[in-house]
Amino acid sequence: MSEAFVQQDAPDFTAQAVYEDGSIKELSLSDYRGKYTVLFFYPLDFTFVCPTEIVSLSDRVDEFKARDAQVLGISVDSQFSHAKWRNTDRKEGGIGPIGYPLVADLNKCISAKYGVLLECAGVALRGVFIIDKAGKLRSYTVNDLPIGRNIDEILRVIDAIEFTEKHGEVCPANWKKGDDAMKPSQDGLEEYAKAHL
Repeated sequence: MSEAFVQQDAPDFTAQAVYEDGSIKELSLSDYRGKYTVLFFYPLDFTFVCPTEIVSLSDRVDEFKARDAQVLGISVDSQFSHAKWRNTDRKEGGIGPIGYPLVADLNKCISAKYGVLLECAGVALRGVFIIDKAGKLRSYTVNDLPIGRNIDEILRVIDAIEFTEKHGEVCPANWKKGDDAMKPSQDGLEEYAKAHL
């Protein structure tokens, strides 16, 4: 059963990971307290949709860093499989060097804690969990295995979390950075509705 619930502390974990420089060492979620953290579960190394997502995230890692957000990729593979995949050229089905750590969840405990483990298949669904700087889980989405994720949407949600923390306003449907938000009151809704609905 999942231990991950929005508005509650994100379940902590410690596991082996392959870091940006290729080194293998222990990583704990709590190491990233004080930053926004994006936990990005994917089914398996050396598969098909997964490298497109991992590479897309890495290609935009500077946009996450600009938001003080750390991306962590997680699958049920070992740290050695992650390292081999990173050392395989993108044109040959690998991911090459990437700009964030890949966490090993070989015992499947992290995937189970976050409720994305498909027990009959032994792999994780495509879950994205966004954690705020205080360690609270603020958003998550889970896609089925064949459905890749949208990196713009992950960034948009981080922007919305940061905006609401800073301004105390709420973000309406399709909100993106720079758009009008609204005060969380009947007057705020009416004011927003006059301009936008």
